[in-house]
Amino acid sequence: MVFSASNVTAYMSHAVSPYNYFIKQAAFLLGGLIMSLIMIKFTTKTYGTLSWGLIGIIILSLFGLLLIGQAKNRAISWYDLGIISLQPSEFAKIITIVWLARYYEKNKKMTSYAKSLLPLGICVLITLLIFVQPDLGTAIIYMVIVGTMFLAAPILKEIKVKTVFGVLGLIVFAGIILLGAGKNLLQERQLERFDFSNPCDKLLTSGNQVCNCYIAINNGGLTGVGLGNSTQKYLYLPEPYTDFIFAIIVEELGLVSGIGIILLYMFLLYRILKIGRESPTNRGALLCYGVAVYIFLHIAINLMGIFGLMPMTGVPLPFMSYGGSFTICLIAALTIVQRVSVENGLAKEAKEKKAN
Repeated sequence: MVFSASNVTAYMSHAVSPYNYFIKQAAFLLGGLIMSLIMIKFTTKTYGTLSWGLIGIIILSLFGLLLIGQAKNRAISWYDLGIISLQPSEFAKIITIVWLARYYEKNKKMTSYAKSLLPLGICVLITLLIFVQPDLGTAIIYMVIVGTMFLAAPILKEIKVKTVFGVLGLIVFAGIILLGAGKNLLQERQLERFDFSNPCDKLLTSGNQVCNCYIAINNGGLTGVGLGNSTQKYLYLPEPYTDFIFAIIVEELGLVSGIGIILLYMFLLYRILKIGRESPTNRGALLCYGVAVYIFLHIAINLMGIFGLMPMTGVPLPFMSYGGSFTICLIAALTIVQRVSVENGLAKEAKEKKAN
């Protein structure tokens, strides 16, 4: 689907081979596979130990973007390395999941506000660095991942309740500032995205992308127009191989295939949560819950944007959209879950041997 959705744009807009994005995505998958085979050999405890250094590197790299970052889609979120580009904010999600799981496992049954909220302060800094790129979609996903892991961690209930009310108060305060300041804090193109109702009435302005998604989905019907036969990929949708690939999938393969993909997502999330529930350690459970939230948010925000249920935020669709940083992070996330599953099996075997 990456090849089918990208070949027209590659040739007509970027003057490169129609196979350009297909070859690059294949290389990302191969690199991810090699990385996965290495990662699976290490324990989740080792991941946690390494994450302390990696979280520091992420913070430094996000600061570095403000100085030498590469602008893409009007956001300075990328380091241009020539052959490939790296997006630190994408790696921040998965590294933070591992780091928080290790932190909250190491500091068990926390009753101190300082210990409980220290990682949240670091994560707020990372969120702000992502927001100023500006990348609102990634910042929202990052905040929700951190918040979910905080609520799932073994922290005193009183601390959780007071923190939640404190955060809600800050959100309301920030909302008042946003309403008062308007364009001073959010760029005009970001403000336009909040006007997402009736997109086809604004076809020539803010509703262009979503309306063309509707057209693609309507063209596809139940069974689709056939692989490679999409019309909306002919420059009607910008970069149809990334944020809008689901619309191209439905246009070419039909609504039945689209529903099938959603059901596969649901099964994947169920399996991840099941592995998390079976983990004998808080570390393993938190890792799985963090990964599940990470994948779910990408699915939900991408599809809701395409169907006009929320503003478009430029969030790619897991395992479908083109993208090197995102693909590598997804493979790393699933490898971590697989490692938790391996450790669950080893713990079960050890328990059975002890019982015998």
